Amino acid sequence: MFKYSLQNNETKHLWIASFLLALYVSPLFILGENAHLRIHDNLDSNIAWYKTLKNSGQLFGNIDAVIPQVINGLPRNAYGTEFSGIQWLHATFPSMVAYAISQTVTRVVAFIGMYILLKTHFIVSKDHYLIRVWVSLTFALTPFWPSGMLSTLGMPLALWGFLNIRSRNSTWREWIVLILLPFYSSFVLGFFFFLVAMGLLWLTDLISKKRFNWLFLSSIILMTFTYLLIEYRLVYSLVFPEAPTSRNEFESSYLSLWRTIRLAFKNYIRGHTHVETLHALVIIPISFIALWAIRGKKKEGIEKRYPMLFILNITLSVWYAFWFFKGWGPLKDKIHLLNTFNFARFHFLRPLVIYLIFAIGCYIIWNKGKGWQKFIKICFGIQVVIMFIANEEIVNRGLRYPSFKQFYATTQFQDIDQFIGLPKSSYRVVSIGLHPAIAQYNGFYTLDTYNNFYPLTYKHQFRMIIAPELKKNRVLRKYFDKWGGRCYIFVDELGKKPRVQKNKNKVIKNLDINTEALKEMGGRYIFSAVPILNAKSNNLILLKEFEDSTSAWRVYLYEVK
Repeated sequence: MFKYSLQNNETKHLWIASFLLALYVSPLFILGENAHLRIHDNLDSNIAWYKTLKNSGQLFGNIDAVIPQVINGLPRNAYGTEFSGIQWLHATFPSMVAYAISQTVTRVVAFIGMYILLKTHFIVSKDHYLIRVWVSLTFALTPFWPSGMLSTLGMPLALWGFLNIRSRNSTWREWIVLILLPFYSSFVLGFFFFLVAMGLLWLTDLISKKRFNWLFLSSIILMTFTYLLIEYRLVYSLVFPEAPTSRNEFESSYLSLWRTIRLAFKNYIRGHTHVETLHALVIIPISFIALWAIRGKKKEGIEKRYPMLFILNITLSVWYAFWFFKGWGPLKDKIHLLNTFNFARFHFLRPLVIYLIFAIGCYIIWNKGKGWQKFIKICFGIQVVIMFIANEEIVNRGLRYPSFKQFYATTQFQDIDQFIGLPKSSYRVVSIGLHPAIAQYNGFYTLDTYNNFYPLTYKHQFRMIIAPELKKNRVLRKYFDKWGGRCYIFVDELGKKPRVQKNKNKVIKNLDINTEALKEMGGRYIFSAVPILNAKSNNLILLKEFEDSTSAWRVYLYEVK
């Protein structure tokens, strides 16, 4: 009877967690294009990329295909593999619908993956079902980077599969999971680092237990090989580089020792924008309380793993920060791969590590008695509230960011297209005070873009347009020259953040760009979010001002003469 009661209670809590998960994603379906989404590395890039690729007809383009709509021919490989699940969602559904489905799928799989990982390998006792359910829910509600899909949130499911195979307690399900996960995650933005960790685990077993676990090793090889097949475009670009790309000028070692140490603490407490975990208020205190609770004790079971996870979490933050330490500079200059590939991303393992610490820490404290159990229940409630407060609808609406519809402003840009009255492929545009992704989403052919992989020759050619403005601003000059992922018309008076909404009432008093270089590249029109007071001295003519009630922008259309 007692066993049945525990199972019944766990089922009840699973239903409550499922309801909260559905409630969390519901604004995406209820509001549709009026939803407020993350802008950074989302609306300003990936969502527009998916639509641009879809409209180009080059989803399955040849290895040397280009996308004419972007920078006079962006290499097709810059948009990644066609065997990515998120590409298929955006190729099949309207952008906002695809986004909502992707968010839901990712969070559901994250919840299931963490739940079965905890139930099978960490929190196995029936008495501790609350920990399994509520840690899994809070993990699934983390504000992950949308286009990362299951790159981090799929790691618990993958770890469940690998640990079962490692213990020789697997079925066909584990192998199917390891084959399917690569279709809805990224190798370089998550699972490369996870697979390295699995390789180190296998090596540790080999050294400490003198056991050559062929089955475990073959599972790691299988998943790695699956990723390499799916990411064949990336593999081809690395093995057969045709010409230098913008990544060749990346500079990733620039921090002083003090700034490096400060970044390590910041990352440990706040995390990173692409792998946010919201762990500072609840999980960090619990982690230290649990560490204190087991001090000096003979550790058994999962308590043995806790100090190692605690140290690993700190180590990942230190590694992340020190990857940018300028002391690495000489070595990175000699080994090109160290600059072009971001090995700091081992910190992408932190969401998995942090929430395992959360689960085991709660388990340790729970066992101290009823008073502590009430404390843990309160902590679960607080953490769930934190997650809901951090919902992108609440955060972005609170910051007065535009909605999906306001950001892409399709009606307004249709009006601009009709006013110009020429085929979009017959001219090129650039934007000032607006992300180029907006013009790209609306089908315009842009000379500016946000991409981390495009020809270096184009970057140098584009630089000629903005060279006078870069001379005015050291920060902008370093931002473009030492990174250049944002190939934008940077303006000293607007700074690094180009988004100027119509309620800001800004103007550009002294624009200085090379319009001759712009014309040579095919540039004919400028979409500016602000009036340019010295337009005439830049050989620009204001044709018309466009405003729309459903748009976040006031767009000034200038023609290059």
